[in-house]
Order: sequence, then structure tokens, then C-alpha cells
Amino acid sequence: MSTTRAASPASPSTPAPRAETPTKGLAIGKLGLWGSTVIGIASTAPLFSLAATLGYVIIAVGAQAPVAFILAFVPMLFTAFAYRELNNDVPDCGTVFTWAAKAFGPRTGWMAGWSIAVAGVLVMANLAEIASVYLLSLIGDGSLTENRVIVTAFGCLIIAVMTWVSLRGVEIGERMQQVLLAIQYLAMAAFVIGCLVGYFSGNAPDATPVSLDWFNPFLADGTGMVQAILLALFIYWGWDTCLALTEETKDPRRTPGRAATLTTVILLITYVGITVVAMMYAGLGDTGTGLANEANADDVFSGLAAMAMGPMGWFLVIAVAISALSSSQTTILPTARGTFAMGVYQALPARFAKVHEASKTPTFSTMLVGVIAIVYYAGMNLVSTDVLADSLLSMGLAIAFFYAIASFACVWYFRRTLFASRRNVFYRLVFPMLGGLFMTWAFVQSAIDMLDPDYGYSQLAGVGGAFIVGVGSLLLGVVLMFVWALFPGSRDYFQKRSLNRDTEVLAPE
Repeated sequence: MSTTRAASPASPSTPAPRAETPTKGLAIGKLGLWGSTVIGIASTAPLFSLAATLGYVIIAVGAQAPVAFILAFVPMLFTAFAYRELNNDVPDCGTVFTWAAKAFGPRTGWMAGWSIAVAGVLVMANLAEIASVYLLSLIGDGSLTENRVIVTAFGCLIIAVMTWVSLRGVEIGERMQQVLLAIQYLAMAAFVIGCLVGYFSGNAPDATPVSLDWFNPFLADGTGMVQAILLALFIYWGWDTCLALTEETKDPRRTPGRAATLTTVILLITYVGITVVAMMYAGLGDTGTGLANEANADDVFSGLAAMAMGPMGWFLVIAVAISALSSSQTTILPTARGTFAMGVYQALPARFAKVHEASKTPTFSTMLVGVIAIVYYAGMNLVSTDVLADSLLSMGLAIAFFYAIASFACVWYFRRTLFASRRNVFYRLVFPMLGGLFMTWAFVQSAIDMLDPDYGYSQLAGVGGAFIVGVGSLLLGVVLMFVWALFPGSRDYFQKRSLNRDTEVLAPE
């Protein structure tokens, strides 16, 4: 006999229980504003990004480097506003994939999701290479970095470990990122203090007083400023990881958007502040430790660390490696959750939607991202390290592609309410439209630049390798999209039944 009691009818004075919004099975409410912001900042690899970019920005634009970082920040902020508005209405871990599908239809959504996955895999492979080389350089006399087999094996191990951490749960990843980010900012703080002490004590190699001209873009060469902005633009990428974790964040309709905006502002202060201090300390010379010395452009901090920080210079070198290591883990999060959402809405096979019962993280999607990154990284090291380097340069095309889609999706998705208030005019129309136009320009201009066989490290038939990798990876997505559309399991998605403008958001209130 069943002992289950029949539910008694609710009394007229008792309100009916509120129905819970269905979820995708992810961990709910694990991240607060601080944790979400930490992951967003860590995803950009701020110390490594600045180390690898600052020299080239100064070579392109000279003393106007600080204002180049400021100008690059503006379209990123406009895009962040678009993300925030869309997330407030559609808090979904698929982010641009979901928003674009709702705004423009399944094919645009699919390509947005694909471009996010492409950017993630390309950057993971390159971050693993950087972390491997930096860490191995600290062992013995550093000669291990010349052994490609050891470098590649260690890089593959790094990706595997970071994938395992991601599978363990978002809370474990958050705690690890707090430690790794703290090390980065401690190293940057020590570097800043060392540079300022050297400047004011007269021990700087080329003490250069701060000038308001550094913040005047009209004093720079126009072509150089365009190059500098494009270089600076993409080192802000990664803040949108906050939005990919929206369903695992407390108050998913507001916290991720706030975290994304806060992340971009912190990055702006970091990049501009360190640029100014480095210029004060090392100057703009093109020889020795000068920041415009092309021989040091790949890593401007390696030559300055020992001078500015004395015996603690090794700490900055380790922090650069940690920066790359940290970002390799946080990059897995949005990439895996993007393909996971595509699996949930049947834009990819159902196995992509699998979630681990204990950790509440996507299993197949996370493992597949890690495996593909390892295969690509190891394969490129066997084929050509030059192609691997060009893949990092080409990544900007995929980033500009999905940022532009997100910005325009905001305008179109909210088209019926654009003029309902003054706030809507700015945050749903003007800012997103400007951000989208800028990202479109960045995509086109970058593609034109990459066509030049001298742009990167490799070429094929007179075409730059970065262009081939960047455009080729997007075209591969078009092919795969049409192939998947031939399978019965894709019909609900491509016929707008599993995901359309009116589809209920599978995220908690």
C-alpha cells in the first residue's frame, strides 16, 4: 500500500507556490560579484597580454600609447553594455549564440557560437605554449625551452590539468583564480613600485616625465594609431566570461553584467597605469631597455624586471607564466558552456548537453574543448610553430566577429523598445550600434592587414598565414553548420522550434 499522502487543496488565502524556471542542470548561485569579476579579469591574462602587446603599441604610436589603450577601451565598453542589456533579458550561458539565434535566427546564432569556440581553442593552444616556455625557462639554465618535444609535452599537460580543474566545478576554479590573480597583481604592484622608486631616485635607465601629450591622440600618426588600437583592442577580450557563467552566478540577470562592466574598467586602469609607469622608467628609445626596441617587443617586462625589481625580478617572470596559465583555465569555461548551450538547444548533438551529477559542470563539452586544444597545439608544433604563432594573431577575427554580432543583436532584439526611454536609446541603440560598427571595422581592417604575407610568421601562395587560419576557421564553421543541418537531430533548432525569440530561458530567476 502506498503511504504517500494526497496533497490537500490550498486554502483561498494561501498563494499558489511559484513555479521554478527550468534549468540546464548547471550549479546555481555559486558566484558572487567578486568571484565573477575575478574570473573575468583572469580570462584576459592581463600581465601576459600587456607584456606581449605594450612594445608593439609603442612602436606603432610612440608616446601616445596610453591614449591608444583608452581609445581601444571605448568600443569594448559599448559592447559590454550590449552584453549587459541582453543578459538582463536573456541570462543564458550560451551568450552570443543564444542572443543571436533569438534576434537573427539559427544560422547567425550557430556561427556566433562557432566563432566563440574557435577563439577559445586557438588562445588555449597559444597560452599553453607561453606558460610552458616560461615555466621551463626557470628550470636549470633554461635550455629545456629549446627542446620542442619537452615544451609541447608540458604544454599538453597544462591544458589537461586546466581541463580537469574546470571539470571539478566552478567554485574550485574560482578559488584557484583568486590566488593566481592575486599573484599577478602583486607582481604588477611590485613592478610599478620599483619603476617609481627608480624614476624618483634618478636610477631609471631613461627617466621620462609624464606629459599630457601622451593622452592626445591627434599627435600620433593616423596609420600608427589604427595599428595601435587594433593591437590594444583584443587584449581586453575575456571579460565576457562573466556572462558565460551567468546561470552559475547569484542574481543572474544583474550580477554578470555588473561584473563585466567592472572587469573592463579594472583592465583599463591596469593597462593605462602600467603603460604610463613603464614609459616614465624606461623611456621610448629604440635601443637597450627602451620600450620601442623591437628586439624586446615580444616581452617588454623581461628586460626591465631585474632592473626595476632587483633580486625580485624573477617574480615578475613567474607571474607572466601564471597569467597565461590562469587564462588557459578560464578560457575553457565560456568555450565549454557555449557548446553546452548549443547542445541543449540542439544546435549540436545531444551529448554536448551532458552535465556531471556532482560538479554540475558540462562534461563532454569541457573534455572535448580540452582534447581539441591539445590536438591542435601538438599538431601545430609538429607542423610549424610559425603557424601556431599566426593562429594567435588570427584570433582577433573571431573575436571581432562575435562581438559585432552581439552588439547588433542587442539593437535588433530590443527594436520595439529602443525609444521607450532615454536610457534605452543610449544603452540599447546608440552604444551597441557604435560598438558593432567599430567591431565590424576592426574585423575588416584586421583581415586586410593579415592578407599581407609579411604580417605574421608564415604565408601560403602570397597570403599571410594569419589570414588563412582566421578566415579559414570561420569558413570551416559554415561547412560544419550545413553538415549538421543534414542530421535529423538538428531540425528543431534550424526550424526554430528549440530556440526562437519566445523560447523560455533555461536559467533560474
